[in-house]
Amino acid sequence: MPRHPKRPRRLVADGRTYLWTLRHSHSMADNGRSCHETLTLYPQPSGTGGPLRIVFTEGPGRYVPGGAPLGSGDVGFVRGACLNLHEPGAVRALLDAVSARGWKPTERRMLEIDGWTLLETAAATRARATDPPGPND
Repeated sequence: MPRHPKRPRRLVADGRTYLWTLRHSHSMADNGRSCHETLTLYPQPSGTGGPLRIVFTEGPGRYVPGGAPLGSGDVGFVRGACLNLHEPGAVRALLDAVSARGWKPTERRMLEIDGWTLLETAAATRARATDPPGPND
């Protein structure tokens, strides 16, 4: 049976469990419609820390899915780094990037961060994890 797209997924990183969701939304900005992808991680067990929201908002030189030709969950710079936020490895890379900046899963407050500030670091981490080493590595 296929997974329901709105049901939280599970991720284990550094011995801690998280539930995570990905949502697409719209807002009216700059006299037009603006698309957002929001990745939310919930430290488990519930109540041990506040949620972490990583938000990607479309803008000049940036894309988020809003229909063809983009795939669901794809975010990136038009001429640069990109990730698919449906991939657990991409979620882990973003979690590692925000953790390297000092976020702790035990913080009680909800944190919302601009995903674009993490994208290049997370995409580089993801590329290293998925590219096999070459003969010169």
